[in-house]
Amino acid sequence: MEKVIVPEPHVPLPSGKTDRSLLQWMASVDHKQLGIMYLLTALLFFIAGGIEILLIRIQLITPDNTFLGPDLYNQLFTMHGTTMIFLVLMPTLIGLGVYLVPLMIGANEMAFPRLNAFSLWMTLLGGLILYFSFLDGGGAPAAGWFSYAPLSSSHYSSTKGVDYYCIGLILTGIGSVTAALNLVVTILTLRIPGMDFRRLPVFVWMMFITAFLILAAFPVLNAGLVMLLIDRQLNAHFFSPASGGSAILWQHLFWAFGHPEVYILALPPFGIISEVIPVFSRQPIFGYRFLIGSGIAIALLAFGVWMHHMFAVGLGNPINGFFAAGSMLIGIPTGIKVFNWILTMRGGSIRFTTAMLFAASFIVEFTIGGLSGISFALVPLDWQLTDTYYVVAHIHYVFLGGTLYAVFAGLFYWFPKITGRKLSERLGRIFFWLFFLGFNLTFMLQHVLGILGMPRRVYTYPDLPYFGLLNLLSTVGAFLMAASIGLFFWNILTSLRKGERAGDDPWNAWTLEWASSSPPALKNFDKVPPVRSLRPLWDLKHPENPDWKNEKSKQTRNEK
Repeated sequence: MEKVIVPEPHVPLPSGKTDRSLLQWMASVDHKQLGIMYLLTALLFFIAGGIEILLIRIQLITPDNTFLGPDLYNQLFTMHGTTMIFLVLMPTLIGLGVYLVPLMIGANEMAFPRLNAFSLWMTLLGGLILYFSFLDGGGAPAAGWFSYAPLSSSHYSSTKGVDYYCIGLILTGIGSVTAALNLVVTILTLRIPGMDFRRLPVFVWMMFITAFLILAAFPVLNAGLVMLLIDRQLNAHFFSPASGGSAILWQHLFWAFGHPEVYILALPPFGIISEVIPVFSRQPIFGYRFLIGSGIAIALLAFGVWMHHMFAVGLGNPINGFFAAGSMLIGIPTGIKVFNWILTMRGGSIRFTTAMLFAASFIVEFTIGGLSGISFALVPLDWQLTDTYYVVAHIHYVFLGGTLYAVFAGLFYWFPKITGRKLSERLGRIFFWLFFLGFNLTFMLQHVLGILGMPRRVYTYPDLPYFGLLNLLSTVGAFLMAASIGLFFWNILTSLRKGERAGDDPWNAWTLEWASSSPPALKNFDKVPPVRSLRPLWDLKHPENPDWKNEKSKQTRNEK
């Protein structure tokens, strides 16, 4: 097959240097280096958020514990939630997108390399400002990651913690919006000839849809944060009912961002899973068009369900009924994806590598999170379970059982491309089973705690039947997860030095990133294979049976 020459970017980039000094990394506009720095940023805050949750779990290990005081406990659970959402999962997914999207569409760079660097540094700056609040005399924000008014007002949160929260999240929000804009323009303008939207890898499609979600959702949050900051610093009254404002307005603004945010953190993982499962099942993805269509449907419906977070506010039956129906409706396109992945594996020659173990478990764990989410779409059940540990269990099955499992699958899958070396499969399997056991021990039991009536966001609890035992087991599970994460870090460190050399295409995969060297050079490609189907490398390796020929035959039969 004749290869396609990849055009150079119109604007010359700073050249790569042989040394890898800190300054060279800090001044870089190379999408691969920036992607790695996104991942390192997420890792830094992941460690911070992990320490916070371990302290929280130590506090909750027994009833009436006094390990932490209520004020510090409130700061820790606020910072844990904020950190994991905005400073761990968001940078991780954007970092993977920034690293992989140009490679997967056959481009040598992002559309706006300098804007790419700006996005990263804004995200990091926002995180550092948020954490600087610990060093301020008043401490970190303590009003929850959602900062509901009027609790977040200066009357009830008189320290500067909420101000740091507002400024930090505004900056990370700007970083996310500019990154999303960059991804959209990159995908629209830098695809290699032949790669039309019918041949775009699923991960790229999901990043494309997610970018539009970010562009629509984050400005709403940033507007609310600016209003909250004006309330606190300039004595305005946007969210003060006593002065003509509305505390409910904050909830509308926050959840109009907050529920799309769930899918901003879910759609890229759907893309990761859709790349990993076909390769390790040795089958093309089942129902490509349904996968993409359901992703678009999820993005559209995501803006019509935010009030299911507010059923307990008392907005009236018609509104509750409308948003309950919308919340159940969004389960349909999500369910379609689950069937796509299962049917892709059906009849395949499955290799249970660590990446595949995480991908297969993702389907189970995320489905559990989805089913518990449907229970919140039913208004009477929501009234019974809201603000209990059932909510904590649900959100962690979505964000850890869903997003984080997919991220681990993606890291084991693309680590050889990023570093040139494979992670140890032996350590990887031990890590998987430890994490799997710890995760389910921690959070499955919290469903029961919630049904028994244990409220969330409390720094201690009375010695009621089963509360102590379930919390003890939940804490043991959390430490099991921490141990598994330590093993994962050890795997990364040892594999970087002594891991098996990967070669360019260690998994015998099909998308274009595997046509570049491992790790890719400064210029990703000189030439890439022609793209005539969803699996250009399959076509290259199997000229006797390329996908494009089969697709053409199928199209001809359909036309007849």
